Amino acid sequence: MAKVYLVGAGPGDPGLITLKGLELIKKADVIIYDYLVNKDLLTYAKKDAELIYAGKQASRHELTQGEINRILVEKAKHKNVVVRLKGGDPFIFGRGGEEALFLAERGIDFEICPGVTSAISVPAYAGIPLTHRDYASTVAFITGHEDTGKTSSSINWGRLSTGIDTLVFLMGIKNLDIITRKLIEHGRPPETEACIIMHGTLPWQKVVVGTLADIEELSKKQGVRPPGILVVGKVVGLRGMLSWFEKKPLFGKKIAVTRAKHQSARLGDALAERGADVLYVPVIDIKPIKPNERLNEAIKTIEGYFSIIFTSTNSVNIFFDAMNKNNKDTRRLYGIKIIAIGDVTASVLQTKGVIPDYIPEKWTSEGIIEILKGMEINKQRFLLPRAEDARDVIVHYIRDNGGICDVIPIYKTSMPDRIENLSEIPDLVTFTSSSTVKNFITLYGKEILKRCTVASIGPVTTGTLKDYGVDVHIEAKKHDISGLVEAIEAYYIKV
Repeated sequence: MAKVYLVGAGPGDPGLITLKGLELIKKADVIIYDYLVNKDLLTYAKKDAELIYAGKQASRHELTQGEINRILVEKAKHKNVVVRLKGGDPFIFGRGGEEALFLAERGIDFEICPGVTSAISVPAYAGIPLTHRDYASTVAFITGHEDTGKTSSSINWGRLSTGIDTLVFLMGIKNLDIITRKLIEHGRPPETEACIIMHGTLPWQKVVVGTLADIEELSKKQGVRPPGILVVGKVVGLRGMLSWFEKKPLFGKKIAVTRAKHQSARLGDALAERGADVLYVPVIDIKPIKPNERLNEAIKTIEGYFSIIFTSTNSVNIFFDAMNKNNKDTRRLYGIKIIAIGDVTASVLQTKGVIPDYIPEKWTSEGIIEILKGMEINKQRFLLPRAEDARDVIVHYIRDNGGICDVIPIYKTSMPDRIENLSEIPDLVTFTSSSTVKNFITLYGKEILKRCTVASIGPVTTGTLKDYGVDVHIEAKKHDISGLVEAIEAYYIKV
């Protein structure tokens, strides 16, 4: 049965969408989204979902409201699930009520999925509580941009100016002069605290604090432009003590993540949690080698190995996928020494039911060699499932000491199918492998790296960068994602 869901996408930070809203995005056949919707939310849509941009930016509309209404009805008649994705909450100055009425009048089934409105969330991200027992017992939400077709304003400026403690004007930047003048004319003291919040909840959030008398002038000087929110009242004065978002260590830093797309989330989420504006620029794609008879044959005779060495999470996942396809489980690994290159690889092994016997202190191939030095290698058989173009340091050591090392390439790295446009230079670029370095320079050149900070996950990646003549400003002491994030955070705190 056809149904339209009017879904609130939240104020901008994609983490603020509701669980129900996210589930509806995932199952939608059609998504009609507005300008203020964070595009990261659209990555959760089905691959075959139809995405329609409705625009609705200040003073610019890709589609008129009438066209949007028509599309909602048209798509609902042909699709099972239509999501109308709106910034903030659909019913708080979002015209969701108009769209719902239009659907109801035409017999189209619909549901409302409320969203976190910018009216409360944006001030919260600016460190402004809209109510406080000592300062504000009442709060009002007011549109700063009334329908131009109205013959008179429905805002009672007299009662509003003196009767409500905290005033929150949405879409108020364009008419800031009118709003402040009306409030002062109707009795609000000119010295009343006021602030403008632009791009609230996003890593480039900007807050301008002043009074009713000077907030317009201050906003112009600091280049404030729509969209934004105006907050008026004594609670604005609490921002000095309660500001938290802009104090995050990486706030406002645009950081490029060059890992493979399916592996980017962990690094990107950790950086975003620290306030960074994360730019995903995957320059590498991980593809399992298929078919792989050598791997299948090794798995069939797995009991004959003394040790298996895993040098990446990719090798773990692909190896155990092959184990499952060959009807083998972890019981077949009994007695085999398992070596993991680092804690992250070890964690993935544990999800497969395997606790590694060894993890080197230094999470590099050289660290694994230090472990091998404590083993009796002569005539022992080792299995090394790895990337096609990996270094042979481990292989040479085992063979030089009388051991047998079956090296089986199980995945290869390649250029991504889609290249991102780097029109805006990031503050920092992260590199997590030599392959990401080589591919980034092939795709974008190295001149761009002279204009930003460069962070490396470890000495091998650093060596590759230096071979290309690129300066490395940050190198992780612990050679994994958490170590890289810690090093970046420490760098900016120090700076």
